[in-house]
Amino acid sequence: MTAAATWTEERRSVVRDATGVGIAVGAYGIGFGALSVASGLTFAQTMALSLLMFTGASQFALVGVISAGGGSIAAGLTALLLGVRNTLYGLRMAPVLQVTGFKRAIAAQLTIDETTAMALARDEDAFEGRSARLAFWATGLSVYVFWNLATLIGALGAGALGDPRAFGLDAVIPAAFLALLWPRLKGRDPWAIAIISAVVALALTPFLRPGLPVLAAALVAVIAGLRAGPALAPIASAPRDAQTGAREEDGAAPGGGPA
Repeated sequence: MTAAATWTEERRSVVRDATGVGIAVGAYGIGFGALSVASGLTFAQTMALSLLMFTGASQFALVGVISAGGGSIAAGLTALLLGVRNTLYGLRMAPVLQVTGFKRAIAAQLTIDETTAMALARDEDAFEGRSARLAFWATGLSVYVFWNLATLIGALGAGALGDPRAFGLDAVIPAAFLALLWPRLKGRDPWAIAIISAVVALALTPFLRPGLPVLAAALVAVIAGLRAGPALAPIASAPRDAQTGAREEDGAAPGGGPA
């Protein structure tokens, strides 16, 4: 089999997997679009979040705080805390992608859980790095397109329903975060941090404005991460399996959309 034929098969495999990830993650966008409109954001604001922010967990967090009556500052800080990990992904992906200029800005926009996991699941040395780079770009484009199309459908559907809350769409946010969190609870430390964070949030809820208990719970996780050091290091520094190129965390469910 020639090298060209081998690369053709690899490329097809990467594109197929990337498309599947995009469709699966995009499905969450319908819930986000509907809930965002139900929370009081306009159609334009909802679409701007998906087009420009493009990180599902942060988008759900922002809308969740607003829907609970929280202020814009608390909503923004909550979304920012959840998005910080993408910066760490960027540090890991920089030597893989090797991009500069405008292309680097696009790569930064597409650096999320799914693109990082898909790229690092490929052998970085295979095909002179083309496989890993293709996995990143193909997954990023796929998720971006399907996520925004789904947001559009959800937002339009919510507008047609009139009052989406009457259909129980306010349950989408906690359901999405449970779907995000559950696959990541591997081992005693993550479980302990999750439980302590939940207790802190619940204890502060009667006394603080909406959104602030979530920030306090997030600080618990930040402090635990700083104290634990490498033991709780993110995917950006996790050891790679030489045979499969996969990480345990890569198997986590999509973060309520592009995370």
